[in-house]
Amino acid sequence: MSYTHLLYHIVFRPKNNAPVIKIEHEEHLYRYIWGFIKQKDCVLYRIGGMPDHIHMFVQLPPTYAVSDFMRDIKTATNMYMKSNTDLFPRFNGWAKAYCALSYSWLEKDKIINYIKSQKEHHKRVSFRDELLALLREFGVEVNMEYYMKD
Repeated sequence: MSYTHLLYHIVFRPKNNAPVIKIEHEEHLYRYIWGFIKQKDCVLYRIGGMPDHIHMFVQLPPTYAVSDFMRDIKTATNMYMKSNTDLFPRFNGWAKAYCALSYSWLEKDKIINYIKSQKEHHKRVSFRDELLALLREFGVEVNMEYYMKD
């Protein structure tokens, strides 16, 4: 038997960084995402974000590649949001790119608290700068010509 515990902090955004997730409707979307994740035998430890992006801290089984998970969740939420235009009238799809960073179990509370504090965090830091800092912290080379382009 194999033993795994694969934790990811995932960040994704709507096309063109559009602020389409209204705070008063974000709970509807987050509950849908939680149900999707549960159905896929994954674990959602925390979800949160802003009108122009979403953070998730998830555990994926080793048989579910992050790229497949992101394709599936973007497809499902795209259909959900487009079928609920009363809640998400300006939604026009997700940006192609996403950020997925791996963490250890020892960092779990740190990431959960980071996601919980998104509203407060973004009073001081833009999403563009936040994502750039996360990528640099992990040593990810960023080509600024393509950074945050859809």
